[in-house]
Formats: sequence, C-alpha cells, structure tokens
Amino acid sequence: MYEALINSIRSVQNFPDGPIPLHAPVFAGNEKKYVLDTIESTFVSSVGEYVTRFENLLAEYCGSKRAVACCNGTSALEIALRLAGVRNEDLVLTQALTFVATANAIVHAGAEPVFLDVDRDTLGLSPKAVANFLNKHCRLEGKQCRHTQSGRRVAVCVPMHTFGHPAHMDELLAVCQEWNIPIVEDAAEALGSTYKGQHCGTMGQVGILSFNGNKTVTTGGGGAVLTNDQALGTLAKHLTTTAKLPHRWEFRHDAVAWNFRLPNLNAALGCAQMEQLDHFLSIKRARAKAYEKLFRNSEWQFVAEPQGCRSNYWLCAVLTNSRSERDTFLAEANDAGLGTRPVWKPLHTLPMFKDCQCDELQVTMDITARLVNLPSGVVDGKI
Repeated sequence: MYEALINSIRSVQNFPDGPIPLHAPVFAGNEKKYVLDTIESTFVSSVGEYVTRFENLLAEYCGSKRAVACCNGTSALEIALRLAGVRNEDLVLTQALTFVATANAIVHAGAEPVFLDVDRDTLGLSPKAVANFLNKHCRLEGKQCRHTQSGRRVAVCVPMHTFGHPAHMDELLAVCQEWNIPIVEDAAEALGSTYKGQHCGTMGQVGILSFNGNKTVTTGGGGAVLTNDQALGTLAKHLTTTAKLPHRWEFRHDAVAWNFRLPNLNAALGCAQMEQLDHFLSIKRARAKAYEKLFRNSEWQFVAEPQGCRSNYWLCAVLTNSRSERDTFLAEANDAGLGTRPVWKPLHTLPMFKDCQCDELQVTMDITARLVNLPSGVVDGKI
C-alpha cells in the first residue's frame, strides 16, 4: 500500500536499499583522536581538559554565559529544576507530549507534574493552555503562585521543544511572568534550534540539553545545564560535582549534592561532534526540505518549523489522517527496514503519572494518534 512512499523516503535519505535507522550517530571528525588522547593522558573520568572545552564550546555556540556538562539530560533537568527553586510537594507545569525523562526529572526533584496541552504548529507547550490552567485553578499569594484547591505552590513551568521545534516562548514567558513562575527550558532535542534568533535553552531562567546517542550531537550519554546567571552556573557546577570544595588533598563538601559529572572520555567525543554541528544541521535541514516537498501535495502533513523559528529538525515528522493509517504505514515501513516510529505515549496515560492533574489535552491526543517520525539522521547510503 505504501511501497511508493517508502521508496521516496529512501530517495530522500540516499539509501537505495538496506535498513535505514531513525537517527544514528556519525563519527566523521576528530572523535577517535580526542578519545584516544584522554586514554593516553589517563584523565578519563570527570577531571580533564575536554570537559572544560566542551562546556565552553556549548556556551559559545548557544550564546549562554554558562554551560555545565552533566552525565545525561535527565540529571541536567533535575539540577535545573532545583536551581529554579523547586522543592518537595511543588507543582510543575509541563506538557504531556514529551519524552518520559521530562516528568521523571520533575518527580526526582520532589515535585509533581501537571500535564497541559500543546500547540499544533509547534508540538510544544501551549501558552493558552498554561494561561487557562492558571486562571482557572490558581491564585497569586504575595509573589507565589498557589494551586487554589490544594494550596500547593506552582513552582516552575517546563516547556519542551519537541523534535527541535521551538515552542512559543514569548507568550509563555509573558504568561509565566504575570504569575511569577520561572521557566526551565527542556531543550534536550533542540541544540542548534533558534526562536527569533535566540538559541533554545537560553530564554528561561535555566535550560538543558541532551547528548544521548540519538541526538544531533552525541557524547554517548550526556547533558548540559545552560544559564545566563553566573551565580546559578557556579552553583550548578558545584552541585553536580558532589559539592566538593577546592583543596589539594582534603575532601571537603558543604552540601548534599549529586555526582552528575560528565566523564572526560564523553566530553572528548562531544568536542569533536561540536566541530561538525553546523555541517550536521545543514544536512538535516536539507533532508527536511526534501521531506516537505515530498508531502506538499499529499494528504499527510509534514511538520515544518514554526514561523519565525529555525529548527534543527532533530526528528522529522508527518501527520497521517488517522490512527489506522499511522499503524499500517509504521508496520509496512519497519518491515521494509525504515526506522520509523510513533510519538511517545502521552505521559498522563502511563501508570506512574495517571493521577497527575491535566487539562483536556485534545491536541495532544489527536497528534499522538496520527504522528509518525521519519528517518532523520545525517548518515546516508553513500557513507
């Protein structure tokens, strides 16, 4: 039924035959050289020059005053939430259409997620949904936003830039400023994406990135905290490195903290990947343009970057007409070796989050039933 479409996708990806991964890493630069350098230096753990270099590269690229490397994106988000003041029993506003790590980090920080709807054009947290929830269910008590029924503090808002497409940040920032709620950006998927010229992860009080093996830039496993507040950046570094005070030989610690450090081995990989980021992005955007052309006269809708934004197109996506079409295409595509997948299950439907508050989530449920992610990696059949 979808043989012609599958062949067209192969053409876009330059893969005439064989399996096509959804998003495989590419190591075509100095990865091996830098990793071997760490081995030869014996500084393979969390102390080493590549960690500092990687943090500096990230900060410079994103236009952030500080970048603090972490062992993964989930740990980075937990620290970011704590930097923003999240405490036990707080409520955190976020979206149900996101990877489970977003909500896991909220719970690890002692809070409870509130799942709100997304916008159709961004797939990210809807400012209107946030405003509706706050106006209907919350009140300002001094400078704190409180959930009226429970009295719990609404501590933070966490938009996630889905598949690298920036959310409507101006509107979200305006709503949250009105209610005195800081924003922590989950930009795990959005390295290289910009909103009105500003890099994702740098518009809230704190932001985070992920460098998992399937991301645009990978360190194997890793993440980073971004902030333009130098004091918060210093605190993030301190808390992610066991709160150890500098001393030549003594072990002195001044806080209960975390060992969320990124090893030098992984940072070396990241430095080599950052050197190729612009090249990766140019290929991914060219592939996205080819997909957009492919679906231009189709009944299916290609998910394009929002107006005024520049997406990294981490994962390209298309909206089918129905769940049955989606499922039939997924079966045929995967049988043919195409690494396609549906979007994540909405988090409020998972057993551990089923009792969390949420709104109607109409857009979320519609998108969930129809969306397919297409092969989106840099590698092709010519490499």
